[in-house]
Amino acid sequence: MDFHNLWQRLFTANDQATEVALHMAGATSRSHSPFEQLAAHRNQEKLTKEFINQWVNPFYLVSLPGLDDQEFAAFVQATKEITPAIVRQLLGDFNWRPRITGAYFAAIKGYEELTDILGVHLLQSEVCYAGAGYALAFATFQNERAQDYLKAYLDYYLTRPDLWYDQADVLAALHLLAPAEAATYNASWQAYTVNKPNHSLEDTSNWLRESITMTEKIRAASVA
Repeated sequence: MDFHNLWQRLFTANDQATEVALHMAGATSRSHSPFEQLAAHRNQEKLTKEFINQWVNPFYLVSLPGLDDQEFAAFVQATKEITPAIVRQLLGDFNWRPRITGAYFAAIKGYEELTDILGVHLLQSEVCYAGAGYALAFATFQNERAQDYLKAYLDYYLTRPDLWYDQADVLAALHLLAPAEAATYNASWQAYTVNKPNHSLEDTSNWLRESITMTEKIRAASVA
């Protein structure tokens, strides 16, 4: 079975094989939202195995603040070769692994022209994990459009305490970009985390700052 267009099956009754494929892609929690009808960037062709081996597998599982020498070198080399078109391909796949990798490289390269692609993906929250990458990219872009997407996300998802998504990553990014704006969400954050003792905005903010520092080091090394 071809699971290329998995997003079309997010909210339909599926057979077991399709449900497994959705889970593997990162659609582990599926919820209707006001953002479903936004036009999202989608690939027309399935990513090849060679493409995934080159642009996804070496990068999606790493923690940016803790890169070892080999991982750092791989990011530097890839940063020298990657293009906006490649990053669009990464972001256009349904699976969280290409998406978070695409977000990392968008942050490293400063591809602000991808703000709307990243923003719609963030708002729709189709797959797990990738949201942290989108928030990182927006924290590095520092443009008003990125802030608008972060605030739109928080306006809705902080009202959904049943959805344990990327609220901490998004609020941490907004704190870095616009502290005064972020402060207006303090009460909503407190209400959202009432039953979530392990949600630490401080820890998430530290990870984000350290990740930004690493993106700057990778960028600098790639042009040295």
